[in-house]
Amino acid sequence: MAKRHMIIKKNAENKVIALDRINVLFNEAKSVFSSNRTLADRYVSLARKISMKYKVKIPSCFKRSFCKHCYSYLVPSVNSRVRVREKMIVIYCDNCKRFSRFRYKE
Repeated sequence: MAKRHMIIKKNAENKVIALDRINVLFNEAKSVFSSNRTLADRYVSLARKISMKYKVKIPSCFKRSFCKHCYSYLVPSVNSRVRVREKMIVIYCDNCKRFSRFRYKE
């Protein structure tokens, strides 16, 4: 029984570390984007892999900052277009030419 308790405690610690790492990777992607876009895309894909491995949700503030289809880091008016239509925010990715829609509350 004690061994199981240690495994659960270790998993919780790993999830906290993974969430911190995801935050760091997205902040690095934001700072590196102007000089090296491929590196920013790589940071996003690494953050995604970490979130899948440790079953941690990506924070909602970062979910809209990357394309769900090609996993590239998105900056409005640089490599994406943002439109508001019928209670939806539509984000067009210029890399893969696809769009993502998010509902918003008034």
